[in-house]
Amino acid sequence: MILKEIVPILRIFDVPKAREFYLDYLEFQEDWEHRFEEGFPLYIQISKGPIKLHLSEHYGDCSPGAAVRIEVEGIADLHQKLIEKQYSYSRPGLEKKPWGSQECCVTDPFGNRIIFYEYDEEEG
Repeated sequence: MILKEIVPILRIFDVPKAREFYLDYLEFQEDWEHRFEEGFPLYIQISKGPIKLHLSEHYGDCSPGAAVRIEVEGIADLHQKLIEKQYSYSRPGLEKKPWGSQECCVTDPFGNRIIFYEYDEEEG
């Protein structure tokens, strides 16, 4: 067996709010969406570089309140860019952690946390 990829599924409840947060604020792109037919729950794949996330309105796929950690290069630049956007619902901090990383945590409108992190090469 060869493991190839992991794609977290995050629960959403409002597609316009999800698009505003993930596409406009975090600058992911929408790769595709699936809806069995009009009025049914939506399932979307978004990506940014090699990172893929699935967003689902389906109640059986997952529970709200998940956390996903995404390693980045240039965490200070990412943090600054997010702050400059002045998104009404998020003003993330940049925290230095005792285990040698810096982290910028954002919470989506559905209670899911996306934790961007970068290890300090001198410490981590």
